[in-house]
Order: sequence, then structure tokens, then C-alpha cells
Amino acid sequence: MGSEPPLLDALKSLYQQVSGENPGFSTSISRNKDESNLDNIVEDCRLPLIDLHRLTLSAVEQESCKQEIANAAATHGFFQVINHGIPTKVLKGLQYHQMKLFELPFCMKASGVSFLNWPANTYRWGNPAAKSIGQFMWSEAFHLGVADISKVDAFMGSRSYVDMFVSGAASLSKAITEILAQNLGVNDTSFFEENCSPDNCYLRMNRYPPCHSIPEVFGLMPHTDSDFLTILSQDEVEGLQLVAEDGRWYSVRPIPGALTINIGDLFEAWSNGVYKSVRHRVVTSAESERLSVAYFYCPSYETVIESCMIERQPLIYKKFSFGEYKRQIQLDLQFTGDKIGLSRFYNI
Repeated sequence: MGSEPPLLDALKSLYQQVSGENPGFSTSISRNKDESNLDNIVEDCRLPLIDLHRLTLSAVEQESCKQEIANAAATHGFFQVINHGIPTKVLKGLQYHQMKLFELPFCMKASGVSFLNWPANTYRWGNPAAKSIGQFMWSEAFHLGVADISKVDAFMGSRSYVDMFVSGAASLSKAITEILAQNLGVNDTSFFEENCSPDNCYLRMNRYPPCHSIPEVFGLMPHTDSDFLTILSQDEVEGLQLVAEDGRWYSVRPIPGALTINIGDLFEAWSNGVYKSVRHRVVTSAESERLSVAYFYCPSYETVIESCMIERQPLIYKKFSFGEYKRQIQLDLQFTGDKIGLSRFYNI
């Protein structure tokens, strides 16, 4: 009884649906260059690396650190942090238990609701909504709300590591959002405290298996995140890439012990475009699997997202609730296989 999801079978089936051809056992399934854009990668991109210990030092050091965070959010949309408050042993322990979780038999993972008391749709693999080869995802994941973690019966001994990671990520998210809000002149940051409680946030454990047969297939298709902030812990296998303003894709080198933070769609809308929610993706490796765990800092579905900079005109985005935004994403995925995102909410 194997643990691997039937990714190759699903990909072949999708290929046959979209092309009308039977690939058999061919290993030549690929996207064209315009769709994959893999020839435009610039390797060894170094994101801003920010030492958060400086926030505990002199007023000058604190202000300098805060400005670096704001500049990174406005220019790159991504940055990495060290001395972030989550011990390395917690990150390593979570990674180990995450690996053990993915080693469960596939039938057990796929039937997690009955076997392990997981909420429905916690375990995900491939991309059932894919309409093209470029939308398929060579990966599997456990995705669940933080509020549901305490209800889960089995986490392969990782509960304490999960709890410590979630607690640390929640504190870090709160600190970063306060810094970014204050940089915009918003000193009352109660909006985030009132609307982004940990119970509204999500945890996602990702595994990207080695992809020997189709090196061009994505582990995670290009997208932006639909939250305020994402806190990402990853192993030392490269795979995360982001697109720059010049349209070129840049590969992010993991730094042991560091966390990667990126701006989500809600923060871009709330900041009236000052902070950037940047498209990113994960590419596969022929030799190595890749593991990561992400904490998504989200508000309640009823929360209205409106620019905090009303006095600045023109406003790029009209106001919308997080629930409206999520429903529109689901509709777009259903009909196009892709997330269209913030462009649906331009103020025109």
C-alpha cells in the first residue's frame, strides 16, 4: 500500500483531455516555453534578509529595521527574517513529523475524514480544477484552519510542534502587520487584532515529490496569496520562485533557520498598492523532495477590506469582504482553472 498520490496518472489523464492524445507512458509531456517561462529564471536571487533582533535594540536600530521591512514589502513583496522567535528545533521537529505524516498510506490520507478525524478537504493533491497542463500541481498538502487543529485526533506526534509554530507565526504576523501599518501612518492597528484572530488563519503543510518524468511541471502553479501575510518555513531544497516587475522569474535560495514572509492580496488592497502581492510558484526537482509549511494570516470572512489610505486618490481597489473575495476565487477556479485575483476588484 503506497504513500504516493497517483500524480502521473492524473497528469496523463488531464493531458489526454486537453490534447485528445494518449501519452501512453511517454515522459515527454511538457508545456511550451511561453507557458512555462522556465528559460527566464535568474538563479540565486537573494531576498532582503532582516534580523528581527534589531527590534529589541536602540531606537535607531529599531527604526532602521522597521524601514527595511517596509521597503521590502513595497519593492519585493517578499523578504526573509532571522531571530524571528520560533526556535530552530521547533522548525526541524515540525519538518520531521510532517514527513512522517506524508508517509501515511495514500488511501488513509485521502480518507482522512474517517481515518483520522480530519475536516473534509484537509488532504489535497494535484489540482482537480486544472484546465491545462500548466495548471496541474505536482504536490500534496494538508490544509486546515487553525481553529480545527485542536479537533484533529492524529498528527503523528507533531501536535506540540504545530502548536508552537502556529503560536510563533501568529505573534510574528501581528508584529509585522503593525510595523507595515504604522509605516503607512496608521497608528491604530486594532483592525488586525479585531479581525485576524488565530482562529481565522490557516496552516498548510506541503510536500513536492521528486518529478523524474516531467521536469517542466509545476509543484505549485503561479499565483498570489489571498491573505494579508504568509509566514513560510521551508527545507533546504530550492524550488520557490517569484516574478519581478521585469517579468523574469527569480529563484529564492533557502536560508537555514530563516522564515520567508510575503505580502498577500489583502494587504496590497488595504495599502492601496503600496505593498506588493507578488506572483510566485514552486518548481519540481528530479532528485529531491521538498517540504514546506505555511501560515496564512487571514481575517474573518465578514471583514471588509478597504484602503487605509482613503485620502490618497485614486483608490486602486473597491472595497470588498474577504468572503466575497474567496467566493470570486472559487468561481474563477471552477471556470478557468486559475485564480484571477485582485484585478476582479479594480475601482473602475
